[in-house]
Amino acid sequence: MSASDGLHEPKIYAPSEAAVRSAHVSGMPAYQALVDEANADHQAFWARLAREHLSWKTPFTKVLDDSEAPFFKWFEDGTLNVSYNCLDRNVEAGLGGKTAIIFEADDGTVTRATYSDLLSRTCRMANALRERGVSKGDRVVIYMPMSIEGVVAMQACARIGATHSVVFGGFSAQSLRDRVNDAGAVMLITADEQARGGKSLPLKAIVDEAIALGGCESLKNVIVYKRTGGQVAWDAKRDVWLHDALAGQSETCEPEWVSAEHPLFLLYTSGSTGKPKGVQHSSGGYLLHAALTTKWTFDLKPDDVFWCTADIGWVTGHTYITYGPLALGGTEVVFEGIPTYPDAGRFWKMIQDHKVTIFYTAPTAIRSLIKAAEGNAAVHPDRYDLSSLRLLGSVGEPINPAAWEWYHQHIGGGRCPIVDTFWQTETGGHMITPLPGATPLVPGSCTLPFPGIDAAVVDETGNEVPNGQGGILVVRKPWPSMIRNIYGDPERFKKSYYPPELKGYYLAGDGAIRDAKTGYFTITGRIDDVLNVSGHRMGTMEIESALVSHTDLVAEAAVVGRPDETTGEAICAFVVLKRPRPTGDEAKKIAKELRDWVGKEIGPIAKPKDIRFGDNLPKTRSGKIMRRLLRSIAKGEQITQDTSTLENPAILAQLSENN
Repeated sequence: MSASDGLHEPKIYAPSEAAVRSAHVSGMPAYQALVDEANADHQAFWARLAREHLSWKTPFTKVLDDSEAPFFKWFEDGTLNVSYNCLDRNVEAGLGGKTAIIFEADDGTVTRATYSDLLSRTCRMANALRERGVSKGDRVVIYMPMSIEGVVAMQACARIGATHSVVFGGFSAQSLRDRVNDAGAVMLITADEQARGGKSLPLKAIVDEAIALGGCESLKNVIVYKRTGGQVAWDAKRDVWLHDALAGQSETCEPEWVSAEHPLFLLYTSGSTGKPKGVQHSSGGYLLHAALTTKWTFDLKPDDVFWCTADIGWVTGHTYITYGPLALGGTEVVFEGIPTYPDAGRFWKMIQDHKVTIFYTAPTAIRSLIKAAEGNAAVHPDRYDLSSLRLLGSVGEPINPAAWEWYHQHIGGGRCPIVDTFWQTETGGHMITPLPGATPLVPGSCTLPFPGIDAAVVDETGNEVPNGQGGILVVRKPWPSMIRNIYGDPERFKKSYYPPELKGYYLAGDGAIRDAKTGYFTITGRIDDVLNVSGHRMGTMEIESALVSHTDLVAEAAVVGRPDETTGEAICAFVVLKRPRPTGDEAKKIAKELRDWVGKEIGPIAKPKDIRFGDNLPKTRSGKIMRRLLRSIAKGEQITQDTSTLENPAILAQLSENN
């Protein structure tokens, strides 16, 4: 439910005096001063920050070119190198001996890399890529496990001006082939296998299968990192081991100085229909926002140990592992494994062992770990020393208030602010988020726009709606880290993100509501996840939050709609309980209890017509719930979509039962 529905007064958590005193953005007056500066002169605001936070080879003279909107250009005549900004300048500043990455492998082995180490490894890989003909503007696909080598591969591409496209290691051969083909990649960097949850999972074999599917004519070389030593097939004309490619390479490599608008990376997002979209990001504007949000949202300090649990295959891993923290000279944890191996206390043990101070994870991970902790006292976070933590973050989807409160109490000890960050692959970095030393927090709300971001809630014609009324989330002014294009498909870019009826505003694709008193934003779910039941429009997130707020019973819930002759749409809920999955009369009894609960929390119109119980929900290996599959199940359709990216494909049959 939203903070503004009038049924419950939201709890407000003000920042502590100590947090306000020490923060980069200290108190709400400082936040408001930044907002006012941006409102007074949008371009001058971003220009000042770009000069202060990035090192330029050639200073820019033009800030924003909007002459071909929505194909905006930022700092275009300035030149820089992203790898130089993340590595060389930290070494030159005397931080060469500082730990950049603490890598913990799936089996618990810990490896550390200093900034000097990272720079020399990046230069050697960059030279290896150049030796094999990769040059400025070429596309390189990276299909790697979480590893220092994965970060180095990305930095090496940036160093020579190649555009990288990281494909998550859980994607199928078909998905990988489609991305290689769309990008026209000349090289693919992978590993023999990846280690996850105590198992060795193939990567090179999937690459071979992808190439065998045909159409990868642009691909000249495949570099293979030997991670496990597992058996792999080999094409001596195309394949080379990473250690052989690196042998004899120099530890210095002159950076390729590129325009700030040079494409740094493509990252493919799946649309509900059609081929994947290659989201294209620039070098300068993207790096600026990555650095700035890491500094202000996470309030990163020189002695922090920052841990973002995302995979480098997702944008969160790009911005808050490979680029943002390194651009600021930070120390970060990179983790190969999964949160439940060897048991569900893994995250908490790692925080304890590495003295993590900033922890950034997804609500889906938090909810699954709540369930594990309440079912097994041995892995409850209260058994671990989490006193090093000073800041928590949430990313990927809205966090419901019940999970927020648990996270705050049991992980943060009631003392750590939670930055509930709203952003997207397309935005490059945080758009709406609390700043920990400034913003009073409300569980379930991402609060206020990041300084310089002009977010608004509008109707279908682009007119702003009053606070307290739901609508469509847009961004009214361009910002430096925004998506530049859909690779090879400018018309799809314009149609997807800048529909003419919205006055040239960026369409986020999410619904939102602003609190009538505070102006705080609450994300209500994707626009296509808004249900229309008997003429009443409701966001699926609102109903999911209501279900999960029944903390005695519910661990996790996902809500979708299906056509209904009477009401237009019917609400279908898929629920994971904190107890074994019920069947028969017990299932009916609990379903009634939950319907009544939702009716009390939101209103009778929001009661789910259909509630199904499962041991878990269909999720990708990154933890994202596949609601499209749930819609098919709710409608009784046979699932014909590719399910190879699911962590748990067997759950589909279970949820298809009318339990």
